Amino acid sequence: MREVSKFTTQSVLTASRGQLVVMLYDGFMRFAAQAVQALERQDVAAAAEPLSRAQRILTELRASLDMRQGEIVTRLDSIYDCVGRRLTAARVERDPSAVREAIDPMSGLRDAWARIASSEDGATASAQIARRPIGVDLSG
Repeated sequence: MREVSKFTTQSVLTASRGQLVVMLYDGFMRFAAQAVQALERQDVAAAAEPLSRAQRILTELRASLDMRQGEIVTRLDSIYDCVGRRLTAARVERDPSAVREAIDPMSGLRDAWARIASSEDGATASAQIARRPIGVDLSG
């Protein structure tokens, strides 16, 4: 386990801003999938932690938005708001389909960020959209 933690730490320390955003999306997807599995088993207690972690990642993504950057950032914020409401509904209603509804837009955004991060202009584009520091625990 310590080796995984060291690897994760090293990956985060050497990643570009765009790669960090992709890592956040990957973490969101992983925790959301864990929550779906737990809710499908009707194990609400097991769903609580991954739902919380997915929500914390979503909060971090929203906090990192530079709202001065225009319409695309406003749209991202609206999507994040909708995803957050779906996560809350999943928790309250104990409904795995609500988590799946949260995963769908995040999956598309993750793929878009991966393309941005791998492009030559990725550093510039991601720096304009997400200006604030990014920091959340992705391990687990």
